[in-house]
Amino acid sequence: MLSRIQGEPLSAARCRLSIHRYLSPSAKIVKTVSDRNAAADKEWAGPLYLDASALAKLYLPETGSDELDAAIQGRSDLMVSDLAITEIVSAIARRRREGILHPVSCARLHRKILTDIEAGLYIKIDLMPDTHREAERLLLAVDNIALRAADALHLAQAGLAGAAAIVTYDRKLAEAALKIGLNSLP
Repeated sequence: MLSRIQGEPLSAARCRLSIHRYLSPSAKIVKTVSDRNAAADKEWAGPLYLDASALAKLYLPETGSDELDAAIQGRSDLMVSDLAITEIVSAIARRRREGILHPVSCARLHRKILTDIEAGLYIKIDLMPDTHREAERLLLAVDNIALRAADALHLAQAGLAGAAAIVTYDRKLAEAALKIGLNSLP
């Protein structure tokens, strides 16, 4: 089931936070440098389903964040699920435990993600019983890849929602997507 609140196209500038104000004073910032612009390399036909690894790059400074920002700039066909949101909150909590993010900053990041969803920056895909059945089918059908349950749910959600591709930085998930006939980016 898809839900969408009317909103403007996604803008990386509106989506990305100034993470510097959320990091602890002792945190080291690693600046990512793009050798090339991913958007210029290939046309990313949509709609696109963002898994947690892709969504995290929009809210946390990681290798590849700048390239992903450039590739999705101005898009209004980005799909995310509550599963991806819960997984990115887990990543934020891990950074809190590691002392990289302040607890207050974690709460702000969480609110920002939810606010962006409510503002319609993404198409929200609900996790339904049919999604579980499709994920179970994929777990049994995909050979030679140790597919985790959460990854199977992402693939099922992307497929059932009609995504043209899944944007993921998880190598195993990308391989599984290709095996079931779903494009994988980047």
